[in-house]
Amino acid sequence: MEIIERKENPLLNRVELSFRWEHSSGATPTLAEMVAAAAKAEPGSKKELTFVKDVNTRYGRPQTTGLALIYADSEAATVEPEYVHKRHAKLNPAPEGGDE
Repeated sequence: MEIIERKENPLLNRVELSFRWEHSSGATPTLAEMVAAAAKAEPGSKKELTFVKDVNTRYGRPQTTGLALIYADSEAATVEPEYVHKRHAKLNPAPEGGDE
């Protein structure tokens, strides 16, 4: 994974990473692989607070681009829509009680 642009967004308490992933030697990366790579690229980040969006794989090219949003805390991550939380919750099964 290559980071194209890193932007700090203090208003939303997050870091925004635009990335490019060349995958000529393998399959298109999964959401779990992209989240893990984005969390690893930003020191001090947590996988459960990392959300990958706007993923685009070029037709006929082994290249995927996207946007990773890395939040500082779980309160800041509440700005993400519910469907994004549900999609990423499958990657990080949390042993929390039934709050919902």
